[in-house]
Amino acid sequence: MSDFETDLTSNDKELQEFLMMEKQKAQVNAQIHEFNEICWEKCIGKPSAKLDSATETCLSNCVDRFIDTSLLITQRFAQILQKHGANDM
Repeated sequence: MSDFETDLTSNDKELQEFLMMEKQKAQVNAQIHEFNEICWEKCIGKPSAKLDSATETCLSNCVDRFIDTSLLITQRFAQILQKHGANDM
């Protein structure tokens, strides 16, 4: 392999890593947006200058449950993929 080909391969790997990081950032941003939508609808009756303690607790619990559910689903999919990967061998 020539130096040029090595440089291309290295650049391709860096580009792939960069794109993967950007995709992960976009997924986090999308999830934050989803938190905002769901929890706002659930917890905010009417906007005011200040959050009362009940609203603050509701928002905190809503986000916590959303995160717990997302992690559970992610872990379950990982288990399924591992199971299928082990069966393919």
